[in-house]
Amino acid sequence: MAKGRMRYWKLTSDELGGYSYDESKLLNWEIKCVREPEDEAHFIGVFMYRNGTAYDYESVKGICFFHNNIDRKEVPEITKFLQGKYNGKEMEKGERIFLKDSKEIYSAKEISDLAKEMESKFNTKAIISLEFGEITAEELKEAGLPEAKLLPIPT
Repeated sequence: MAKGRMRYWKLTSDELGGYSYDESKLLNWEIKCVREPEDEAHFIGVFMYRNGTAYDYESVKGICFFHNNIDRKEVPEITKFLQGKYNGKEMEKGERIFLKDSKEIYSAKEISDLAKEMESKFNTKAIISLEFGEITAEELKEAGLPEAKLLPIPT
């Protein structure tokens, strides 16, 4: 069976908590934390790329977040919350905060738990995306990931 890149989207924290995939094949994840009403586009996006996130001309490893229409006074609280859990040196670029060399998380449980905490602490609804590499559809099915939320990535 062909291996490739696969993306799952619109997963909830409860759904994700029930999956068990090969963590070494998770390339990146994102938790988009949306505040009601959705049409006002108030959100916090927490994400991590296995190979690092671009910051100018370097790649920074660790957890990052971005914010949209969030009061600037809340940004230090979000940063403090994430640093308290994962450490990392704070670096800011525009609407993105990088926690350089923070603890990296890849398990469904850790990502699900973070999403639930973000929902509770920051009054949001979490929508989770996962992207896998070098993985087969069969492996994903065995992990319990729903085919209905799969977006194959063309190569």
